Amino acid sequence: MQDDNWYGPDVATLGDRLAAAREAQGLSQEDLAKKLGLKPKSVQHWEEDHSEPRANRLQMLAGVLNVSMMWLITGEGEGVNSPDEQAISPDVNALLLELRALRAQIVRRAEKMAQVEKRLRAKLQEEGQL
Repeated sequence: MQDDNWYGPDVATLGDRLAAAREAQGLSQEDLAKKLGLKPKSVQHWEEDHSEPRANRLQMLAGVLNVSMMWLITGEGEGVNSPDEQAISPDVNALLLELRALRAQIVRRAEKMAQVEKRLRAKLQEEGQL
């Protein structure tokens, strides 16, 4: 059974889910890039959450990785199973979940900072200070 907490929106990013689905299929970033007709750097940037695939690429990714587009985007729906929790102790699993949650918070904060910076630049330009 799928553990929604492991790949849920508050814990994992699209990049985390993409990497997990790719690994579950036994593909390297290079293998996936080749299947999609892309450079491996594109897949790397997606997995590191530096950029996001466009909708048509998301659809292709979902098909190649055998997961739903909704799961890639939100962590809900048909996706990959959580790592075998018996392979790691509950304490280690809890720490991994905490790290993922912190990472997701950092990503959200960075996005918010970028929005505020954009508004500030627009305001400064409006006032002729840029």
